[in-house]
Amino acid sequence: MLDTAQASRALDVVMLVDDDVFMLEIMAEMLAQVGAKHVLKLESARDAMKSFVHQRPSLLICDLRMPDMDGIEFLRDIAQLGYTGGVVLHSGADAGVMRAAERLAKAHGLHVLGAVEKPLDKEKLTEFIQSIPT
Repeated sequence: MLDTAQASRALDVVMLVDDDVFMLEIMAEMLAQVGAKHVLKLESARDAMKSFVHQRPSLLICDLRMPDMDGIEFLRDIAQLGYTGGVVLHSGADAGVMRAAERLAKAHGLHVLGAVEKPLDKEKLTEFIQSIPT
């Protein structure tokens, strides 16, 4: 079970980046169920970058395959901005691509909590949240 104080700190601001609107809605609902206070739902990495300048999430959940700017490019850019929050990668990409993306994000200094295939389920989401350092 997710500790309330831990959830409060980890879920102050969560940023979801995915070009699939339906997936954004599903993930936002799951996050609300586990105590997220403020969920930013962004349909493109470019919009996320604009938002990122003003709003630093404690948790970022990012798709890897997006049309305007892929997740890898987005992760590199937020690493350059000094992002220190937790990162969850999710995608329909094959396992090899997911592992490579996770290694690359970690090499850029990001705190990657994990990489999972879509859809992200509530149990796995809770595990990721619990692994965020306090």
